[in-house]
Amino acid sequence: MVIKLGSRMGKILGLIRLMRPINCAMMGFAVIVGAALTKSYMLNDYAHGLAFGFSTAFLLTAASMAINDYYDREIDAINEPKRPIPSGAVKPLEALIFALILAIYGLISAFLTNPSNFLCLFTATYFLLISIIYVTYGKKTGFFGNLLVSACVTAPFLYGSLIVENAVPIKTWIFASMVFLANTGREITKGIADVEGDKIRNVKTLAVMLGERKTAVIAVTFYLLAVALTPLPWFLGLVSSWFIPLVAITNLGLVISSIILLENPSRENAKKVKNQVLAWFFTGLLAFLLGSLG
Repeated sequence: MVIKLGSRMGKILGLIRLMRPINCAMMGFAVIVGAALTKSYMLNDYAHGLAFGFSTAFLLTAASMAINDYYDREIDAINEPKRPIPSGAVKPLEALIFALILAIYGLISAFLTNPSNFLCLFTATYFLLISIIYVTYGKKTGFFGNLLVSACVTAPFLYGSLIVENAVPIKTWIFASMVFLANTGREITKGIADVEGDKIRNVKTLAVMLGERKTAVIAVTFYLLAVALTPLPWFLGLVSSWFIPLVAITNLGLVISSIILLENPSRENAKKVKNQVLAWFFTGLLAFLLGSLG
């Protein structure tokens, strides 16, 4: 009996690890942020929809993570042997069934977000398909896969806007575009960090095809394009003056990270830069939130 309970607990913990709950929670929180960017003073009026919106993002992210681990199980057996599937905690078929269950509940949650309007359900289904395309095909395509990842990263912000307004305002589109561009730069930078492993796996990233230095130039181009968009919300009168200080920090950070990457596009340096960019994402997010509240 003790052995069975231990085995069952190991299975449950394996399934939880398969989901990557922290990533799922971050995507759920991004839905709330998207709503706050649109109607910062009226969130209480949409508590029901936002609760289901958080649940939708959480469950669909968990489903995509489980599918990802299913398709990466042979690679993980070499690179990440402690992951749930290669370690034996979860069988491949169990992971696939678990992903299907999560996806079904995620889509049900999307429907319940706004039962009178199928826009949320359609949007959730659309981005779920994008994540599946990335895992099953796009990951090995390199740059196309980078774009798919960036599209999925912007999804919860757009979804949050749809919950409170049934539309995505220009301010959220600008923010989503900045996130898309900066995250694409980060994904390209990650390709530099993973270039040796990607060569072995025949993943056609820009770093594999063009080399680290040319790839660094392309990554920096995306970072600077994101920076170039930041004055728009202020000039269009979409945010208050509270937006300026934090977005200035974001822009300075992205420029500095770009210079660091250009000066030394090595694998080790690319790892540092991609982590730095996450911090600039956060300050940029705070800039938009404060600008919306002010």
